[in-house]
Amino acid sequence: MYRILAQHKDFMVINKGPGLGMHDETDEAGLLHPGLVSRVKADTGLLLYPVHRLDKMTSGLVLLARTTEANRALSMAFAAREVSKQYLALSDRKPKKKQGWVKGDMQKGRGGSWMLARSLDNPAISWFDSVSVREGLRLYRIKPRTGKTHQIRVALKSVGAPILGDERYGGTAADRGYLHAWRLAFTLAGEAFDFVCPPDEGTLFVLPELHAAITGLAE
Repeated sequence: MYRILAQHKDFMVINKGPGLGMHDETDEAGLLHPGLVSRVKADTGLLLYPVHRLDKMTSGLVLLARTTEANRALSMAFAAREVSKQYLALSDRKPKKKQGWVKGDMQKGRGGSWMLARSLDNPAISWFDSVSVREGLRLYRIKPRTGKTHQIRVALKSVGAPILGDERYGGTAADRGYLHAWRLAFTLAGEAFDFVCPPDEGTLFVLPELHAAITGLAE
């Protein structure tokens, strides 16, 4: 469900598994399903503060603050776009373009989904590049500049490459949603940190060809 990748006096870095929500959920039968934050708190006995969030289907790097001061500083850094985030995604569709910017306002659609508008009043902004993994499978690296709900999922759908397993946005059914928070870089109290977490869950994320494709993406 999750692994602790790094512990610091001010924060903890987690590799969240796919299918695990950030916060507690109650199902239709009234049963409580603990989310990531509750699970890590219970397992470590620490008071932890989620600085940002990942969608339930998304795996990878999550930053949890260990003090209110660190939470405030890191939250401000995220809000000021001073945190570098990189995601990896897979799609089996041919994109309209292989790299570039995706910009547009996010508009609410039906059933909790979002759409990308042409207007730029308060836009979601993402840059991406991509490389072929094998015939019919392409790897995308996404660098979001903003942090809107479902931003990356909507961005890739908008370029004709919905994420594998992301059926909400037209992706082909798969064993998981193939979106992974791969790299996270930030500065705290004058010290620079850069964490990298290769994906390791999902049939297609463990292909030998995939690791070669990741290496092939330019810095």
